[in-house]
Amino acid sequence: MESRVIPLEKPNSRIDASQVLAVIPALNEARHIETCIRSLMTGDAWLRSVPLVVVDGGSTDGTAEIVEALIKEFPNLRILYNPERFQSAAVNRAVTECAGPEARFLVRCDAHSVFPQDFILSVTSALLRTGAASVVIPMDAQGETCFEKANAWIVDTPLGSGGSAHRGGRQSGYVDHGHHAGFDLTMFRSLGGYDGAFSHNEDAEYDERVAQAGGQIYLDATIRKIYIPRGTVGALAKQYFNYGKGRARTIFKHGQRPKIRQMLPVLALLGSLTGLIAFPFFAPALILPAGYFAILVTASILVCAVKRSPCGLLAGVASGTMHMSWAAGFIKQSLVGPR
Repeated sequence: MESRVIPLEKPNSRIDASQVLAVIPALNEARHIETCIRSLMTGDAWLRSVPLVVVDGGSTDGTAEIVEALIKEFPNLRILYNPERFQSAAVNRAVTECAGPEARFLVRCDAHSVFPQDFILSVTSALLRTGAASVVIPMDAQGETCFEKANAWIVDTPLGSGGSAHRGGRQSGYVDHGHHAGFDLTMFRSLGGYDGAFSHNEDAEYDERVAQAGGQIYLDATIRKIYIPRGTVGALAKQYFNYGKGRARTIFKHGQRPKIRQMLPVLALLGSLTGLIAFPFFAPALILPAGYFAILVTASILVCAVKRSPCGLLAGVASGTMHMSWAAGFIKQSLVGPR
């Protein structure tokens, strides 16, 4: 897939490459991994000196073989194997096994992405410039298939992501959470890294501990990446179900109060189910699921019109899948507790 990301301004290249570790957690990413790696190696020759580690969680689609073939072209690239499978454990393992005592900065690069030129150097420079514990970035969703496009068009809107700053945001500044890109390794190590028991939402859980430790998280809106969303309803549902479970675990672990925007999908699911169950006995109850359905249909029509593509008609399907799956995961985890 051709990247449409505009190259960034030339960052400060005086950082020693040995002070940086870049990590790509991966599991069955054969479709995206080569594009991801090549985008990370595009730009300053300095990038070819930065240790770049793919941590594979047991892929069965040829991901590891693709990475191993690319090592011949990129000698700074290596692969580790992660029996725990989770992304959180993958990043922790890379830090333990590959970050030497001189390493100061960790850059996390998710495999389902295309990165702008000099991404690793720009993230590292932002960490150095701000002195932040973490640097987070916005994601610009971009799809190839019809469903991926609809997913991408809706996910960066309030109806998709709930208005998260790192979903298409344009303003830089300090935030309480965002899409992870860079870490001060001293802080990362002092906090014990990610909670390796988290399969999802490990980023928000880590950000909570950063805040408790007095660290700051900086959203740099000038550093952006293309994110390729899930291409089927089933894959999207699984992703957001796990997101919901992860968020509930974070709330339990830290005694947090859920934000209003986080509870809206839960209310939509419970309201729709209540309306459908009550309808045979109380006809007006149907207004709850019917109203929610009408919102999704309206969103589909609007996206179709704005994007001038029939693929937009799937935007409501994607949005509803995100909402209902996230809510189901959140409710399930809430019922079983912090395990």
